[in-house]
Amino acid sequence: MLSYLGLLVLGAVAGLTIFLGLPIAFLPHNRLLKGFLNSIATGVLIFLLIDVLHEVVDAVGASAEAVISKSLPASGAVQTVAVVLAGIFFGLLSLVFFEQKFIKNMRPLSAASDRIRYLAFAIAVGIGLHNFSEGLAIGQSYVSGAVHLAFLLIIGFGLHNLTEGFGIAGPLHGSKPSFKFLALLGLIAGGPTFFGTVVGSLYASQTLSLLFLSVAGGAIIYVVKELLYHGKIAGEDMKMMTGLLLGFVMGFSTDILLKIAGV
Repeated sequence: MLSYLGLLVLGAVAGLTIFLGLPIAFLPHNRLLKGFLNSIATGVLIFLLIDVLHEVVDAVGASAEAVISKSLPASGAVQTVAVVLAGIFFGLLSLVFFEQKFIKNMRPLSAASDRIRYLAFAIAVGIGLHNFSEGLAIGQSYVSGAVHLAFLLIIGFGLHNLTEGFGIAGPLHGSKPSFKFLALLGLIAGGPTFFGTVVGSLYASQTLSLLFLSVAGGAIIYVVKELLYHGKIAGEDMKMMTGLLLGFVMGFSTDILLKIAGV
């Protein structure tokens, strides 16, 4: 039987596996390699965006079906749609606002390196929001008595977070990030899995989970746009598309493993 303390420890481990993908940021600098790694990061994030939006659309569809079957008032479906739209707009526009307010006003000599660091930071934030919702799923499975499911979620999300580490580290290749900065990014992206596990084990809320998924979706849309721009500059078209496909397959493969495991 998995104890509550064991649940929290494993929830933290599931999030912090993201650190295993971060060291690629220290690979020797190479222009084409950087473009290729950026493309892998883009592929991982595109899959993650599809995964997030799929869950969001399913939730909206379920509320619409509930209204049709008269098991939910129309106001309930309107609330679901409002939560989704508000989350996506906030996740996207908050990063756009931050970019326009701070990043574009940086000193010219430091703008390039600072922009890359900000891009990695934005990726970590988007992934962190998504991982918080994953933590909620772990915690809510545990308190509902589905301990086996909670354990499978921990394993699956742990594997999935490994690929997300590549997504964060890709744009940083060649910029010589400090260990402290990488550690901060790892905590921002992976730590929310633990906090989501805690919140999910104390308070079950489908609306809260949907809100964080939607905010994550909006943030990822912004990040994918930025990665496509930087990847186009850094790499050749064929290498870029190959890397993008590889990143997508990496994300897709971990999702298939989850499905095989019955998660």
